[in-house]
Amino acid sequence: MADGDPLPPEPAPGAAARRRGTISQGRMALLFLVMLTTAAGNTAMQSVMPSIGTELGVADVWISLAYTWSALLWVICAPLWARRSDRRGRKAMMALGLIGFSLSFALCGAALVAGLRGVFGATGTLLLFAAARSLYGGFGSAAPPAVQAYVASRTPRAERTKAMALIASSFGLGTVIGPAIAPLLVFPAVGLAGPFVVFAAFGIAVLGALRLGLPNDDPTYAARGQVTGAPFSASAGSASAVADAEDPVASDPIPDLHWRDRRLRPWLIAGLVGGHAQAALLGLAGFFVLDRLGLRSDPAAGAGPVGTVLMAGAGATLLAQWGLIPNLGLGPRTSLLAGMGLASMGTICFAFAFDLHTIALGFAIASMGFGLFRPGFTSGASLAVSRAEQGQVGGIVASLNGAAYIFAPALGVWLYNHHEAVAFSVIGGLCAGVVGWGWRALDSDRAMESPRG
Repeated sequence: MADGDPLPPEPAPGAAARRRGTISQGRMALLFLVMLTTAAGNTAMQSVMPSIGTELGVADVWISLAYTWSALLWVICAPLWARRSDRRGRKAMMALGLIGFSLSFALCGAALVAGLRGVFGATGTLLLFAAARSLYGGFGSAAPPAVQAYVASRTPRAERTKAMALIASSFGLGTVIGPAIAPLLVFPAVGLAGPFVVFAAFGIAVLGALRLGLPNDDPTYAARGQVTGAPFSASAGSASAVADAEDPVASDPIPDLHWRDRRLRPWLIAGLVGGHAQAALLGLAGFFVLDRLGLRSDPAAGAGPVGTVLMAGAGATLLAQWGLIPNLGLGPRTSLLAGMGLASMGTICFAFAFDLHTIALGFAIASMGFGLFRPGFTSGASLAVSRAEQGQVGGIVASLNGAAYIFAPALGVWLYNHHEAVAFSVIGGLCAGVVGWGWRALDSDRAMESPRG
């Protein structure tokens, strides 16, 4: 080519992606398994921990507090891993997350088996459990943002929504599968700690498949790792999507977004208050089931009913997010207000239930309400700011979601143990407070439709 000849035009990224093809079904299945394993393992854990605490003879609140350090670490570390995945590669961060998950579950299971057999006292067992659990909060949080960014960086715009919805669905499906199979994993050799052992082994198997079956990073499109909330039964499907992955990472300077921004503040207040109501209800649900069904004297029999109730809640959450919101075309404000009203009704039904069917129904109604509330809050915060600020608002929202699980579950259990009516009144009051605040402070859905830049 002569020096004066013009350079040939570079092919558009979309054309290159079409020639290369998108992520194969086998590789997408691996990514699906990474997210599914994380969500299923954690909700299976939630199904058996109330029974384990009862068998150890410790106060319910200490079981909830055992999660606190891990939740705090998730809030701190998830944004760091999300940024690191952009520099060190997404596959490496997925592997790190699976290692953290598997090691945490294996050590948690070992500590609980030893405690249930009397090797350690109840206090020592819980301290060892909390220490092992912190590995998940610190390192397990590396995997979800890496999975999202990996998918976004290899998927053209026309197919990205479908691909990201599939990844989000793995989180939601895991929250149903975990409680469903947890009672089947209680083996004589390890007792109630069986789900920890099984999911640790499954995490190692998925890690091996990931190492062998997923190529190293060679992204077609630029994409930043996004922060994802910790997987809890009632918050399934709330992971933030990767925004506009076809835009270059190195673009115009992005303004510094703060949580006190007046555009965000009404949505963040609603999200924080509603998130605490959700976390408190989820925290006490397992103990409530044991008490209402008279299973405190037989903790091993409690894993099944607790799992049934959590599974009903997760299924109702998915129905709200996969069925009601898209089919009814609910906007952010409508979804948030309707969700909080429904959650308040479900909490009342749950509080006055005395049999498994009514308990599961009440929890399902409340979970459906929270399933409407959380996407409404997330999308409302996203629509309140400009396109260039989407990465930052995603981090703020995910950190706020995780922050609700630091103290609210333990506080809900503490209130429940001291006075049941007070606990449910506080949860219902928080839901009603969000409705009142949202009705007055949130922009209408029509106003949210106008572009923000």
